[in-house]
Amino acid sequence: MRAGRAGNRHPARACVWRARCLLILAWLTGAASPGLAHEFKLDVAMNGFVTIDKDEAHLVVRAPLYLFKAARFPVKGSEVDVDNSRDALSRALDALEHDITLYENGRPLAPRSARGRLALPSDRSFESYEAAAAHVDAPLEPGTAIIIDQGYVDAHLTYAIASPDSAFDVRTTAAPEFGDYLKLTVRYQPLHGDGRAIVLTSRSGTVALNPTWLRAASGFIGLGIAHILTGYDHLLFLLCLVIPLRRIRPILVVITGFTIAHSLTLIGSAFGLAPEGAWFPPFVEMAIAMSIVYMALEDIVGVDLKRRLLLTMLFGLVHGFGFSYGLKEDLQFAGTHLLVALFAFNAGIEIGQVLVLLLMLPVLALVRRYVLPGRVGTIILAALAAHVGWHWMEERYAALARVRWPSFDAANAVTLLACIAALAFAGGIVLALASRMGLDEPAASPKRTPLGSLPGD
Repeated sequence: MRAGRAGNRHPARACVWRARCLLILAWLTGAASPGLAHEFKLDVAMNGFVTIDKDEAHLVVRAPLYLFKAARFPVKGSEVDVDNSRDALSRALDALEHDITLYENGRPLAPRSARGRLALPSDRSFESYEAAAAHVDAPLEPGTAIIIDQGYVDAHLTYAIASPDSAFDVRTTAAPEFGDYLKLTVRYQPLHGDGRAIVLTSRSGTVALNPTWLRAASGFIGLGIAHILTGYDHLLFLLCLVIPLRRIRPILVVITGFTIAHSLTLIGSAFGLAPEGAWFPPFVEMAIAMSIVYMALEDIVGVDLKRRLLLTMLFGLVHGFGFSYGLKEDLQFAGTHLLVALFAFNAGIEIGQVLVLLLMLPVLALVRRYVLPGRVGTIILAALAAHVGWHWMEERYAALARVRWPSFDAANAVTLLACIAALAFAGGIVLALASRMGLDEPAASPKRTPLGSLPGD
């Protein structure tokens, strides 16, 4: 943590490795001294409370002492010179004021008072706001022995506010060289209503402590769009779905099936209906790669539209679990609007999917007309997609093979039945839609497809 200097939110890789090496060196140093090692905690975390009163906001925060190298705490041998640390503590408070910012209605707040003290690693005052605030106000006993880099800096910052009903945000730019390894846990307590806890890093940006439903919706729509646009495996699967399709109707029905299926498991995962255990995320990642390989191979050998609809829904359920991992860590930023955030995230995924298809379909039409025409072009495109998917599948299987599989118990059986029911429900909807649209013709044609055939039948 640097006093009086803005943090870089995109640290270079070398800085991250340097930070890791410093942590390892600190651990080795602590372990080398048996009499002192029990006081050392290798945590890269800051704990804080934000509490709103009638006309004040309070930030009580605890940060590891080793983040304050620039404050230059005096030392005596292997210990901090606690009795002569007043100036260094003042510099540390300046750094905290600069690197953790509270906002009211978008306006950064400047603390009107700041108090701080050093604390031993064994101190447990930060289990509640009241205990933490009382601890910061209590003086440190003279002569307390704190080993270098093995204690805490505790601070209590007070801000004047216009109204307790304002919109409050928080941002941290502390120690950006640690990246996502340095987390700030904030337990927020408004004047009225229930509090909540969030975890943010220097890469989280400005985070709303009490977001409105509109702000939560807009933020999660953007998050969903960003998730699909950066999910290269999902994008490649979409490409495999539409490579052999020449007409708008089959494309719409297949994409609708995919949308319905992944929406079911995305929503179900948010409500805790996904299987638990370390095995499931790598299994989902490998299954997504498998879905790409299968769809690409089917593009090569020939496509039956109704079979493709059913398989698209099956794989869509798997992709929905994958989407849920991008949402899980960010739901904390929704405040009390969890349902709004959930549906907004799903809407963002669909918006991003539409944007991708609006770009993908004309480009695919141009490629099939001028670069890779006819059936041979379809085979070449599908083979390239299968090649990429196969390598992903190998890499992800290697990760999955290192994870212990669970036993098949009653809970897992219920989850499996729920997935089958979801597939049957989605299948019924999409097949009914396909029947109403009269999709009885083959999805792919060996003939060269004119560019003008894509906008309609």
